[in-house]
Amino acid sequence: MGKTLYRKVWEAHTVGKLPGGHTQLFVATHYVHEVTSPQAFAMLRERGLKVAYPERTFATVDHIIPTDQQDEPFADARAQAMITALRRNCAENGIRFFDLPGGHQGIVHVIGPELGISQPGMTIVCGDSHTATHGAVGAVAMGIGSTQVRDVLATQTLAVLPLKVRRVRVEGELGPGVTAKDMALYIIGKLGAHGGIGYAYEFAGSAVEKLDMDGRFTLCNMAIEGGARCGYVNPDATTFAYLKGRPYAPHGADWDAAVERWKSFASDPDAEYDDEVCFNAADIEPTLTWGISPDMNMGISARVPDPAEEPEPEKRAALQAALEYMLFKPGEQLLGKSVDVVFIGSCTNGRIQDFRTIAPLLRGRRVAPGIRALAVPGSQETAQQCEEEGIASIFREAGFDWRLPGCSMCLAMNPDRLEGTQLCASTSNRNFKGRQGSPTGRTLLMSPIMAAAVAVTGCVADPREVFSPLS
Repeated sequence: MGKTLYRKVWEAHTVGKLPGGHTQLFVATHYVHEVTSPQAFAMLRERGLKVAYPERTFATVDHIIPTDQQDEPFADARAQAMITALRRNCAENGIRFFDLPGGHQGIVHVIGPELGISQPGMTIVCGDSHTATHGAVGAVAMGIGSTQVRDVLATQTLAVLPLKVRRVRVEGELGPGVTAKDMALYIIGKLGAHGGIGYAYEFAGSAVEKLDMDGRFTLCNMAIEGGARCGYVNPDATTFAYLKGRPYAPHGADWDAAVERWKSFASDPDAEYDDEVCFNAADIEPTLTWGISPDMNMGISARVPDPAEEPEPEKRAALQAALEYMLFKPGEQLLGKSVDVVFIGSCTNGRIQDFRTIAPLLRGRRVAPGIRALAVPGSQETAQQCEEEGIASIFREAGFDWRLPGCSMCLAMNPDRLEGTQLCASTSNRNFKGRQGSPTGRTLLMSPIMAAAVAVTGCVADPREVFSPLS
């Protein structure tokens, strides 16, 4: 019986077996940022320990920085303290820090692959739940907590239990205007926000194989929203073409040898899986959330569910609570519903291909009156590409507020926040209560194409109709 990529990578990085079934796993690449690392460095300092393999840790600042202007000191004293601490910790331990002035700063899950640091066959961890993103290159990537960040800094290993593997196949062709984000939301809607607990998701099938790398990053980024600890796509020609020539990727003769090694990590044709599900890509339409969990989603043509039709009391209560928070009515159609804010960005959909896809659709159009529209590139490199290709100018001319790189309105750790009960069309990954800063703010997760359609119409809209024809 063959092996899955997950099992191959796991075995290649196993240092030893620990009591209780845990594996001591060697970590190939470790990312840190300003929010979850200060505590870990402080714990090392208290014990008089140094970072064991500083060359394997890479740092950036993303969560707390403002995106309107980044002159220091920041207005938020806490944010300034965090970036100052990260600079100190990286300098003292010889860790490469992609700081604001360097040209490579950005959201950790955008710059890692963008720089070619994340590579097939690696174990990758970061003190951030959306570390699953890096699995798109064919790696086993997991989010960890601050105590585990400490452990990795001190030993370059992690004590962790192995996961089961579920292959999630999507076969066929995605329809016009349907993207990887719609695919991710659809899968989460079918399997549930907790359906992946205890699993790694291997995304496969012809529809997944046809995704470009930025689409694969989106899909793997959302794996955690379905409860999976990590998600990955087997490395292939698309992966290798993406990585070739990037700063930290192998070069010259080393490149050919690396590709052959990377190919060997792909799941074997006869690999054994703990579970397998299959979806038809043709069944997926432009999708958005209506509730307070990513699995509370629906196709653009559907209606908000009626709790009265749910037979299970617990689920019925959850639906009712979500409707009350979102200020929606049972059976209501969201198509045509007015929106206050549009946010395009985040580690889910702040990459160059996201902006390249939207820019032609916005050309000659304007953001609807009364809409606050933010476009936030995920990295300085992406921002520079958008300037060079004229993409940023198109967004500005359309009436978007074109921002500097950062996490921005994905979460309430910087000045970009909702106010009151504002309704936001967001390309980020979470629609939890208060996620975007206001305790009563409301979030509709959707693809960048749908968000662009919302921006120019001022309401929830079907991108297939707004931007017809779509390829």
